[in-house]
Amino acid sequence: MKTTENILIVDLEATCWENRPPRGQESEIIEIGVCIMNAKTGKISKNEGILVKPRHSKVSPFCTELTTLTQNMLDHEGIMLDDAFDILRAEYDSEELTWASYGNYDLNMLQNQARRFYTDYPMSDDHINVKTLFGEIHPTIRKSVGMNRALGELGMTLEGTHHRGVDDAKNIAKILHWCLKNY
Repeated sequence: MKTTENILIVDLEATCWENRPPRGQESEIIEIGVCIMNAKTGKISKNEGILVKPRHSKVSPFCTELTTLTQNMLDHEGIMLDDAFDILRAEYDSEELTWASYGNYDLNMLQNQARRFYTDYPMSDDHINVKTLFGEIHPTIRKSVGMNRALGELGMTLEGTHHRGVDDAKNIAKILHWCLKNY
């Protein structure tokens, strides 16, 4: 596992529905939660949630209930996906730093959305799947568990709002730091 001195932690939120998406809609990134974690100390810096306007879908009531994000918020505060990717490159050095997410959903979603919207993929090739790593390292958990359960197993509490990228990125960083110390 290749790591850089600082690791970029990413947690995405996307449009979602209780059942199937309505005709013509698809799951799209609506928040890119990020923070930088020092690999040695676990210190977290530069934590933010970059709100993204979906192009082909609307935020459903189910999605708002899960994430607290509303269509109105994204309409007024959201930016285009390629602009969000530019922020990752310019302000977070995303093409140079090792980056991490909880599971492969974020990795696959970033790759798929870059292809779908004909924009350059903004991340380095060095990705850490914290969910898998935690399952490999934890002495009693030998399978994939959700982020909230992983925090509980470590005696940590979830900070902020679950399913808000800005908060989940910090929570993932805490789990990753434990993993790196015990690797």
